[in-house]
Amino acid sequence: MLSVIRERRSIRQFQDKKVEPEKIKDIIDSALLAPSSKGNNPWQFVLVDDPDLLKKLSDAREYGSKFIAKAPLVVTILTDPRETSVWVEDSSIAASFIILAARHLNLGSCWVQIRDRFTSQNETSEEYVKGLLNIPKDLRVLCLIAIGYPDEVKPEKDIPLEKLKEVFLNRYGKNIVFNDNIR
Repeated sequence: MLSVIRERRSIRQFQDKKVEPEKIKDIIDSALLAPSSKGNNPWQFVLVDDPDLLKKLSDAREYGSKFIAKAPLVVTILTDPRETSVWVEDSSIAASFIILAARHLNLGSCWVQIRDRFTSQNETSEEYVKGLLNIPKDLRVLCLIAIGYPDEVKPEKDIPLEKLKEVFLNRYGKNIVFNDNIR
């Protein structure tokens, strides 16, 4: 698992190749197995692979979403906030499982924040996506996750060793010490 986490990078350039149905199923199965508060599983997903819709989704934000037009697949993460007060957290966990499953399947992905963002026309990104995908008014849209075969190479991430001084044992301020042999 740690190697998948290290290899996971935000990929914004994709090959012109569709994601196979069996891989899509594995990605969605991973999301459906994600933990949630009280085992509520409040999320829903809209998968988009239609090129015209992907082009329109690329306008969901003023900045940071244009690459969606070239993605072969986007997973839209939805939640009904009436089901849980921690819908953002629950949906974020499911989104993280999607991103890690994609990496495990040698696919690239990138999270595009929708909640609390705006289009270039100053419409909320959430309302724009809801209108485009016919999402009911009561549901909330957290993010879009673009998925596909990477057309860019990024180096594996290193563990930020300087951040270890911000890891404490038993109480704040008492740094934890790891034996270098267990890394």
